[in-house]
Amino acid sequence: MTKTILITGSTDGIGFETAKALYAQGHRIVLHGRSATKLAATEAALRKLSNDGQTEACLADLSSMTDVVALGEALVANDEKIDVVINNAGVFHSADTFTDDGLDIRFAVNTFAPCLLTQRLLPLLQTGARVVNLSSAAQSPVDLEALAGKVRIPDQFNAYAQSKLALTMWSATMARLHQARGLIFVAVNPGSLLATKMVKEGFGRDGNDIRIGSDILVRAALGEEFADASGKYFDNDKGGFGPPHRDALDSAKTAQVVDTMSAVLADLASLRGRTSLSP
Repeated sequence: MTKTILITGSTDGIGFETAKALYAQGHRIVLHGRSATKLAATEAALRKLSNDGQTEACLADLSSMTDVVALGEALVANDEKIDVVINNAGVFHSADTFTDDGLDIRFAVNTFAPCLLTQRLLPLLQTGARVVNLSSAAQSPVDLEALAGKVRIPDQFNAYAQSKLALTMWSATMARLHQARGLIFVAVNPGSLLATKMVKEGFGRDGNDIRIGSDILVRAALGEEFADASGKYFDNDKGGFGPPHRDALDSAKTAQVVDTMSAVLADLASLRGRTSLSP
């Protein structure tokens, strides 16, 4: 059965490898990138794999919450349903650490963008739809002031690790909130130090086989082992489901993080005079 699968950050790295694997299986792939040139090249590369597949290309800068909202609105207008959302796009190293919205870019791209985009796409998600959120083995306690953009995090690795824990907390919260609708939310560490541009820039090394990451994302998108895994965390370094950082198991800390995220998005919406930024 052909499924419609959105993959953010699908023009390179794990996202591209995942798009290739799922497209080759005959699924319709909704590609996302922030470069029109790279999106066109990605579509061309997929067409070389098969003439039978379908793609849709979406351009957006996920560091801008206004762009995220526009992306969500465009998808809702163009698509009847989305079966799988893979929130893959991420940032680790960046020369400009704060966005125009006043957020650390790691929180903006790795945490707020998946949250806001998924919220906008809820009308397209039917029973059994899956949302796969890319977490990481790197998870650190979330500084609520930093999450809200009120203080800077000097260490880029720590900022990245905080953003991934925040996303993992939000993923579990969404699983609980949408259990009655039959939606599946899972957080997945695709594997540490894989051969991505992010690892090359951040650690100066080539990394491990990137297919380690794409293979588990394909399984998370379609595999039966994830059909009843909503709210769980999969650690691909360990090869199975397991506990995330202990803070993600603390309901009070999780609520504080999710509430802060909601408040930040509400504030941004107020500044822009639009309610559509709010989840």
